[in-house]
Amino acid sequence: MEPKRTLIKNAKIVNEGKTFDGDILIENEIIKQIDASISAKWPDVTIIDAEGKHVLPGAIDDQVHFREPGLTHKGNIETESKAALAGGITSFIEMPNTNPQTTTVEKLEEKFAIAAKTSSANYSFMFGGTNDNLDEILKVDETAVAGLKLFLGSSTGNMLVDDPKVLEKIFKSTNMVISVHCEDEATIRENLKQHIEAYGEDIPIEKHPVIRSQEACYLSSSTAIKLAKETGARLHVFHLSTGIETNLFTNKIPLKDKKITAEVCIHHLWFSSEDYKEKGTHIKWNPAVKSAEDRAQLWEALLDDRIDVIATDHAPHTIDEKSNVYTKAPSGGPLVQHALTAMLEMYHKGKISIEKIVEKMCHNPAILFDVKDRGYIKEGYYADLVLVDLNSPWTVKKENILYKCGWSPFEGATFKSRITHTILNGELVYHNFKFSNVKAAKRLTFNR
Repeated sequence: MEPKRTLIKNAKIVNEGKTFDGDILIENEIIKQIDASISAKWPDVTIIDAEGKHVLPGAIDDQVHFREPGLTHKGNIETESKAALAGGITSFIEMPNTNPQTTTVEKLEEKFAIAAKTSSANYSFMFGGTNDNLDEILKVDETAVAGLKLFLGSSTGNMLVDDPKVLEKIFKSTNMVISVHCEDEATIRENLKQHIEAYGEDIPIEKHPVIRSQEACYLSSSTAIKLAKETGARLHVFHLSTGIETNLFTNKIPLKDKKITAEVCIHHLWFSSEDYKEKGTHIKWNPAVKSAEDRAQLWEALLDDRIDVIATDHAPHTIDEKSNVYTKAPSGGPLVQHALTAMLEMYHKGKISIEKIVEKMCHNPAILFDVKDRGYIKEGYYADLVLVDLNSPWTVKKENILYKCGWSPFEGATFKSRITHTILNGELVYHNFKFSNVKAAKRLTFNR
């Protein structure tokens, strides 16, 4: 049988630190050829003219909460993975704090079964660690999942791991990448107690970064890094939010050789504490969005490679839930549909190159989690590709938001760049706000 062929012509290809003109031939699921010019010599080839557009590898988001099972009034794998495709994210790694939590091998396999039926994007999951599931952690096939997730500060689902002896055992017992949410719970509880005494339940949202403070973040992340160094564990620190934490990481060695790595999220690069006045609880995240100075230091560390990955921490809640008073409004917000266009807006503002965006959102997650044959535009790799028009402005409005929760912290923002096509495993799955009916998603595999 003849392979199914797609030929992308006249593209500006962004890959491995370079942007160059060329064509891309896809056969079935795989990138077959990349060249300056490829002739359409097959009678049944599908041609996509990319004149005036950039072609990027599909982004790999290493931290999302798609809320299934158990919290599906907020979002589910089907709805949020479609939003991800529209945002140029072709692969996601989803977190374990669902209901029930993904803290047994049985519950992990149940999630994989859901994703196999309903996900529109490539998928994998983190296995969750708790104070009492070390036996289950040891059962996990390290080649089958993205890694292990530990909450060292409380978050949705309350999977707090706060027993130092358990932490040390986990760090010593697994070869998986251990991804951690770092905020010191005792510090936060004391800060919250003082603020409730002063304000009651309706604490001003501007106090969120005071309650979930720089000190709470630094104390937790520095402790985790110290333990990783003592045990030799492979540690990845999620969603840095403070400038002081960036000094805990190095840019002296290549990412593939790093044992301790860091991530920053879109919201910590875009918003600052000055935005609470306008956005309120819509930008309430854990860790908190902090000062403009913290944001500037995060940017500096991202650009000098102390921070390795850009992710979303996509975590939808309903608008009713977010509209509660401070102590009852949950932390988190939806981001996968707008993450890449938000970063491209920063490219337009001269803050980051398009090649650096691709490095941090595509190449580096693939390196860090050993994702097999994805994250690059290379012959022999899966054809996960995103076509972007850098000069096609559009405004985020209720009617074009795809999240099940129906809102976005970017509502009202106008982005200069538009994602026009998303190709997943060789299939055109999204084109100008419309989805195909083709099921192309695959379970991620790992080079381990």
